[in-house]
Amino acid sequence: MRIATWNVNSVNARLPTVLAWLEAAAPDVVCFQEIKTVDEKFPREAFESLGYNVETHGQKTYNGVAILSKHPLSDVRRGLPGGETSGLNGEPDDQARYIEALVEAPVPVRVGGLYLPNGNPVGTEKFPYKLAWFERLRAHAATLLAWEEPFVLCGDYNVIPEPEDARHPENWLGDALFQPESRAAFRAMKTLGLAEAGELGGQAPGTYTFWDYQAGAWQKNNGIRIDFHLLSPQAADRFVAVETHRDARDMDKPSDHVPVVVELDLAA
Repeated sequence: MRIATWNVNSVNARLPTVLAWLEAAAPDVVCFQEIKTVDEKFPREAFESLGYNVETHGQKTYNGVAILSKHPLSDVRRGLPGGETSGLNGEPDDQARYIEALVEAPVPVRVGGLYLPNGNPVGTEKFPYKLAWFERLRAHAATLLAWEEPFVLCGDYNVIPEPEDARHPENWLGDALFQPESRAAFRAMKTLGLAEAGELGGQAPGTYTFWDYQAGAWQKNNGIRIDFHLLSPQAADRFVAVETHRDARDMDKPSDHVPVVVELDLAA
């Protein structure tokens, strides 16, 4: 089974590009972030025509996540637990950033797709919101681990875990993505017992997943790696490979992120 994650940066604005990549890469499951549309305006039929079952957790203009699967989906969750007072300024969290479903493959696998808050500017209420969201994700992952089943938490984590995950780490020192607290929160996820697919697959430093649209970042390869798959031990035992589809950044009307695909051996 090939499980992809991709921050598409508006699914309707980039639909031909997204469909072209899906037809070429043919992942079994794909999690989208930043779909930037309400559920009713998600182009469901276009993806269903490619054989995908579709579940969405949309939001007007901002955020929004979706999960597509060539296998049936069940036990769908929209939003992380604990959001009653975990939004900005202690309000309920109404941002559409997490979706999860059980993929009914021969060996079922639970897949969570996430769009972690950016957290900028540091010093505003957005940074504590990022860290609180990270903690809610960690707590939910701990719950899933207790079930002892294969699961994957994939998406745009909005964190640069290590200096080698940025072409110019010195340019990110004041950014929420590279703050010690953000990096520690990502390490705390792995400390639970989750494995990061890039590490399992021995991906080389400089395997970036995001290049800004500004200042010729793509042409200069001024990238960062912020899109990840974290695997439970039961999923890590079935790990085969990981691929970063860098060429997608050169497609027509590209997202500023590229897809990352993990392959698991889920034969019964």
